[in-house]
Amino acid sequence: MTAVPRTFAQPYVRCVDKLASTRQNLRPMSVMRNVVRCHQFLGSRTRPRPCSVINLHCSSSWFQHHPWLGTRTAILTRGAKSKITVKLEDLPQGALEPIPDTAEKEDQGPTYPTVVRQARNNMRKFDNCVVLTRVGSFYELYFEHATEYGPLLNLKVAQKRSKAGVPSVPMAGFPFFQLDRFLKILVQDLSKYVAISEEFVNDAANKVKSGGLMFDRRVTRIVTPGTLIDEKFMDPDENNFLLAVQPLGSVHVSRIAEDQPEELKSGATESALNSLRVGLAWLDLSTGDFFTQSSTLGTLPSAFARIGAKEVILSDGLSQSVQQTISGLVDHDRRLLTYHAAKNAELPISAWVPMLESPVASADEAAFTTEETSAGSMLLTYVVHKLQGLDIKLQPPQRRRDFEIMAIDKTSLRALEVLATSKEGITGGKGSLLHTVRRTVTRGGSRLLKDWISSPSASLSVINERLDLVSMLLHDAELREEICRDLRRSLDCQRLVQRFSLGRGDADDLISLLKTIETTDSIANVLEKATSSQRPGKAGLEVRRPLRRLSCRLSLENPRALALRISSAIDEEGLLKNHRKEESESARYISAAHDVLHSEGSAADFDDMPRAVRDKGVQQSLSEQEIDEEDDWIMRRSASPVLQGLHDDLSKLRQQREHLTVMLRNRIGAQSLSLRYVAGSGHVCHVKGAKDVRHTSKATLGGRSGRSTKSTRTFYNSDWTDLGTKMDMIRFQIRAEEQQVLQELREQVVANLVRLRRNAAVLDELDIGCAFANLADEQGFTRPVLNESRNHQIIGGRHPTVKIGLEEGGKAFVKNDCIVGGKERVWLITGPNMGGKSTFLRQNALISILAQAGCFVPAEYAELGIVDQIFSRVGSADDLFREQSTFMVEMLETAVILRQATSRSFVIMDEIGRGTTPEDGVAMAFACLHHLHHHNQCRTLFATHFHVLADLAKDFGRLACYCADVAEGADGSFSYVHRLRRGVNRASHALKVARLAGIPEVAIRVAEDVLAKHDPTPAPGCQIGPCRGSDSSDPKAAR
Repeated sequence: MTAVPRTFAQPYVRCVDKLASTRQNLRPMSVMRNVVRCHQFLGSRTRPRPCSVINLHCSSSWFQHHPWLGTRTAILTRGAKSKITVKLEDLPQGALEPIPDTAEKEDQGPTYPTVVRQARNNMRKFDNCVVLTRVGSFYELYFEHATEYGPLLNLKVAQKRSKAGVPSVPMAGFPFFQLDRFLKILVQDLSKYVAISEEFVNDAANKVKSGGLMFDRRVTRIVTPGTLIDEKFMDPDENNFLLAVQPLGSVHVSRIAEDQPEELKSGATESALNSLRVGLAWLDLSTGDFFTQSSTLGTLPSAFARIGAKEVILSDGLSQSVQQTISGLVDHDRRLLTYHAAKNAELPISAWVPMLESPVASADEAAFTTEETSAGSMLLTYVVHKLQGLDIKLQPPQRRRDFEIMAIDKTSLRALEVLATSKEGITGGKGSLLHTVRRTVTRGGSRLLKDWISSPSASLSVINERLDLVSMLLHDAELREEICRDLRRSLDCQRLVQRFSLGRGDADDLISLLKTIETTDSIANVLEKATSSQRPGKAGLEVRRPLRRLSCRLSLENPRALALRISSAIDEEGLLKNHRKEESESARYISAAHDVLHSEGSAADFDDMPRAVRDKGVQQSLSEQEIDEEDDWIMRRSASPVLQGLHDDLSKLRQQREHLTVMLRNRIGAQSLSLRYVAGSGHVCHVKGAKDVRHTSKATLGGRSGRSTKSTRTFYNSDWTDLGTKMDMIRFQIRAEEQQVLQELREQVVANLVRLRRNAAVLDELDIGCAFANLADEQGFTRPVLNESRNHQIIGGRHPTVKIGLEEGGKAFVKNDCIVGGKERVWLITGPNMGGKSTFLRQNALISILAQAGCFVPAEYAELGIVDQIFSRVGSADDLFREQSTFMVEMLETAVILRQATSRSFVIMDEIGRGTTPEDGVAMAFACLHHLHHHNQCRTLFATHFHVLADLAKDFGRLACYCADVAEGADGSFSYVHRLRRGVNRASHALKVARLAGIPEVAIRVAEDVLAKHDPTPAPGCQIGPCRGSDSSDPKAAR
């Protein structure tokens, strides 16, 4: 038991009196904690007598009114010895704050080390996250997180031991510069939430409150698959969208019974759920893109496939039926579903303004529906929570309206392989439409191209503007090449400026932004010359109007000034030298790992290390390495007047060091003497060479000796210590001023955020225009003619991806015409297996997608009416996990088409009814054909092996029959004729395909016998004849 030291009795009493005068209603334990804390601080400034007891003679009568303190004699228990050095002026003024009651709960249990307690508290607070705690140069996991995720991350799980009686704690860790690597595994591969706890240096006040802790650790960000910002493992060619789904009227669980529609309540029918209005809001934190859309629950699968969100947010207050419906869709697409408390998410759009680069216009604000506003509010509140207070600046929300884009449902995106191949499922993989048409040279252009391909425009004016730009660039190859050359030098401006809006941009990002602004300026000059009347060329001024529209959208006055400021402030050469130093630091960690493996690791551990570690020789230890005397600054001296003055002062100090070096060399007679700073030793005089070492063995010049060897010797000199300390102080001030200049540059970038983003959007559109022009030039694509009709006329059409695949194999693609609409609104297509029916169906759907995306199409001539939706029912697949057979999947997809297709839609259907008996299959196929012809009245390509459908549909007024052939030789050989012609082919030639596939000949003969018994009068070859419901003399018959 110890008491307050006499020498500090009066300050102690003054602290207690101050506390009493300001906190009259404090609880006893809270006051006592502050009294004890005050004693601990004051007691650390001296050595109190272990058993001394003094009376506190206070002028205040406060003790008399609090009998729980007993007498005025304060008997306090002293804890572990500690020493805290704090300047008196740094002490917090006023009353000391009481320790929260939660501290007692947090301190219960074993007395772990401070960093472990901090990690445990964060694990409790963020119980659904993997907590990574920064400790020096490492990120560490503790307790169950270490044992569970350490093996998954291929990290060795060790036991962190502390004082006796306290159980050891499992721990695992990795160097801080490997954070992105392990975030990829946790977030992207394992779909986990990761809370990153960083360490912050405590100031004097917080150091006193924490009992002398140097660092405080708190979570600064929660990383989820949908909230990635600038992680290195992000796909640069693809957006990282976070999507919020909010049904109409379902803001919070407490309101379900009051204002939710009938569709949201349990027991709602499937049709009612499908018609329920839902709001969609999605954003990409890495680019600042922000979109909203009003949709229905039934069309959510298509929206999920089109948006491609990495994470989907859903309110935790929805009814069970709606939650099950949406969660089933999310799980089917293998996306992460997060439930978010939406009780505070019902914010007006005006509350979004602090998170936007510019406010939403009042006229535009009124256009947002209730469900869109609710979804957007929930999305933004979720992001704010995950960023833990980090400021964000998003672009104003853009509304996506159904009538403005061509809707491609989920099934069609997969079947047509628009974004990914059906087998590999990799976005942009070889064989997909996106891979075939992608000729972009910028990251932003690649992302925008994916959006245009998955959501083609339904606006005739927008489509023609895009086609005008492609046409103009196609006819001016020199201009196209000049623009592409400049675009290749640009960097990802959208993601660059977003880093600055989040306060994360560094000097490297500023240099990248400088190059992008210079590229934009160069392209602006090229566009200005291209639109001038003096420029020679094939195209006139009217044709160059698309370039003039893009040029007018560029805003470069302020960005040019920003680029000039960046170039005059940042020293690129110094920045490169700093990077080399950082690489050297990484090499030191590798060397340390090399040493550990040699001393403690096994041969297997050594083999598991990267080759760079295995091949690295043992280097000098960190404490023995000398600090490079040459300073590498990232800012130029002229970046600010303060910086210029500091550099001048440093130059003078360097001159003094040179004079001091010469003087010391002359005094001790050693010309090898140098003045250095060595980590762990400080400022020392260093002598090199055996002769000089022997000559100066007793010379210390008034300082103590340091470390010596046969060939080197160090000793201390007070003059050099004082001078070196001054130089270190100047260097520190220079670093601080550089950070100040860097912060000013960040603020200037944020001030130009809107202009930079608009310029980046222009570059992206220009990149796509050049890409489409290059594609048309390479593949011989032609410009389509689009109108508001319901016709679809394609002459010499080709499949864009199959054609390239055949040509790579040395084969030729057979062109086909397709004239659907008007009198022949439905085409019934028959023919043999492998005859090209499915290819023909898909190529016409893809041509429509390319045309409305603003791209030239693979055809000799194309005139197309605007399509509002594309539907596809091709291929076969089952879903056993959801108890759906092949036929059930087929019927589900068919039901969507029959319910949703309009007269402006384009439908392709292949082999309807093949998953059941021939009789049932024919009945269902005819029913679908009848419904499409009489009710939907849309443009339809209907392929089938049920030849009887041609007879059943003979009275359909707007149906025509076309077929593919097989040409047979006299010797039994055959070849496929992939060109369509009018008529019906009543032979499928399935046995020929079976023989090509390698079916044993014995099995083939058995099949021939069975076929002969069931069809005793087969005609040799193909039985081709006109469909009874069509006119075989129609001049528009396919060639």
